[in-house]
Amino acid sequence: MNVYSKQGAHAGEGKPSSLLPEVPTGERKIEHVRLCLEEDVNGHGVTSGLERYAFRHNALPELDFSEVSLATGFLGRSLRTPLLISSMTGGSSATGAINERLAAAAEARGWAIGVGSVRAAVEREELAPTFAVRRHAPTVPVIANLGAVQLNYGFGPDACRRAVDIAGADMLVLHLNSLQEIFQPEGNTNFRDLLPKIEEICRSLEVPVGFKEVGWGIDGETARRLYEAGAAFIDVAGAGGTSWSQVEKFRSQDEVRRRAAEAFADWGNPTADCIREVRAVRSDGAVIASGGLRNGVDAAKALALGADLAGFGRSLLGAAVSSDDALDACLAQVELELRTVMFGIGAAHPGELQGTPRMIER
Repeated sequence: MNVYSKQGAHAGEGKPSSLLPEVPTGERKIEHVRLCLEEDVNGHGVTSGLERYAFRHNALPELDFSEVSLATGFLGRSLRTPLLISSMTGGSSATGAINERLAAAAEARGWAIGVGSVRAAVEREELAPTFAVRRHAPTVPVIANLGAVQLNYGFGPDACRRAVDIAGADMLVLHLNSLQEIFQPEGNTNFRDLLPKIEEICRSLEVPVGFKEVGWGIDGETARRLYEAGAAFIDVAGAGGTSWSQVEKFRSQDEVRRRAAEAFADWGNPTADCIREVRAVRSDGAVIASGGLRNGVDAAKALALGADLAGFGRSLLGAAVSSDDALDACLAQVELELRTVMFGIGAAHPGELQGTPRMIER
């Protein structure tokens, strides 16, 4: 499978503009992947904030490297690693093949996996197989995904349950992508009074429901409101990686919209700040850190700041469209880097990494 060529993507939501022909959701997902592989869609002038932190080397770790374990737990599930393949894509034969490869790699290496927005398959039954990753990942946690704004456009508990069933998921994440919807030609922009609907979903569903941004970050105040509404976990998805205003800039044919999107290239809350704020809100809350993580050292920093899992998205997609071996090597490298950090500071397992005094601000 050599669909595209460079990096990666999470999928967005949308409704047709009255001024533009409708673009089927599955086709939009293909375009998102292509742009994320071929164009510069990083944020500019904003970083993840993880570069502000460093580990103090421990010259006498009193560990055998072979005994350093990545095993952990998340919402009652056991994992071989504290790592997540973040929600990226689905909705077409090409993106479905990407999901299959990602799911098989997650199963082989013990990573959790999230799929892109399942909205396309909820609306069009024939697209369901492109999100059906459970058959390729029978034992690792699987996270289904929908846009939270769709709760204002006719989606309710039954649609959410359908998304979970399609992916064979253990939990559901509702993504919050308000700025993307502004710049997306088909965007859904009515985010009014979502919190009561969010609370209904959290109360009604039989699986844990969490929330994620798509690259602009969830701050502490927002996290508090989401936890109070019943959120089981929060993926901070902070700034420092993909900027979805940049992605949608490349899709737009409207010159005014394109120029306006450029003004938001440095928008967002850095991932490191989001992790600290969200963890401070609820010490026992489940937290996923994603947004601009480049390697296993970044994953270690995210975990040390208080995250339970570290998520990787676009940085994996180039390997995912290349080959099984390339993707496996990419995941193996992240794991090796993470284990080496742990060995280098004398942490035998992720629990000893979280909150370690051996990480300092530069």
